[in-house]
Amino acid sequence: MSAESTTTERPTYALALTEVRAVDRVSPSFVRVTFGGADLDEFGTPGDVFDARIKIIFPPSPYAIPAIDRDTDDWWGSYLAVPEEERGSMRTYSVRELIETDAGTELVVDFVLHLEPGLTGPASTWASTAQPGQPVFIVGPRRGVPASAHGGAEFAPGSARSVLLAGDETAAPAIARILEDSPRDLRGTAFIEVPTASDILSIDAPAGVEVTWLPRQEGELHGTALIPAVLAHLGDAHARGSVEVRDIDGEELLWETPVYSGLGEEIAATDAPADRYFWIAGESGVVTTLRRHLVKDLGVDRAQVAFMGYWRRGVAMRG
Repeated sequence: MSAESTTTERPTYALALTEVRAVDRVSPSFVRVTFGGADLDEFGTPGDVFDARIKIIFPPSPYAIPAIDRDTDDWWGSYLAVPEEERGSMRTYSVRELIETDAGTELVVDFVLHLEPGLTGPASTWASTAQPGQPVFIVGPRRGVPASAHGGAEFAPGSARSVLLAGDETAAPAIARILEDSPRDLRGTAFIEVPTASDILSIDAPAGVEVTWLPRQEGELHGTALIPAVLAHLGDAHARGSVEVRDIDGEELLWETPVYSGLGEEIAATDAPADRYFWIAGESGVVTTLRRHLVKDLGVDRAQVAFMGYWRRGVAMRG
């Protein structure tokens, strides 16, 4: 979606009161929800969407939306001012599609359904029972604000001649959007691990990008299929044996890009164009394990990789 201006004086994010327009169970593990409403006309990204992030505020009950002031520039402060038991739960998601229609803007989000006892959360619970007409607050990038200002997207391959995208089902919507927004002459590989073979979805990827879906066997942990596939593709000898997923301490998630390190590591500036760009996202222990092998064992330049731990196994993440 193209921006009509590049004004940065306005807040970089817009708060939209939306309503559910459609709910489609596209596979056993994914439900696709389409949101609409006049407030969504404030949403937009300069250029393509790629892996743009939004925040969805799931109400404490289907129609009990929190009393957030939609006219204030400080939506976060207004949200926090609502009593905790009334404000609902906020979670971060990727945009699957942003559509301009004659009736206005529509936003499509693919939700992963984690409904097993002890693993489900407010987002999965809400998505599993969502119905058209339900109101939902969504925070997203404001139309006309440069991506560098709102910081809601990480995919930035620059002049790299090829890409490698890898992630579990939580990263699948972002990978799909990246591939569908990318130039048709893009070359590379995408690995997507999903719970079952029935969760393989259609992606309009460039002809030069090979998309490999990796269904897990029942009972297998996240990363069981993804880690060996990525390492084997890169020629890592570790892929021949078993690879243990490295857990991380606490609730901190791994988040590193070519210009930012959540670990506080210094990223050396380089003027040399990268031959290949890596975008890896999903369960944080899996991402941490892949980071160790790529950077430590294979010597991949940190400036060529974006590592994003969306969630952590066994931890109910917030925000």
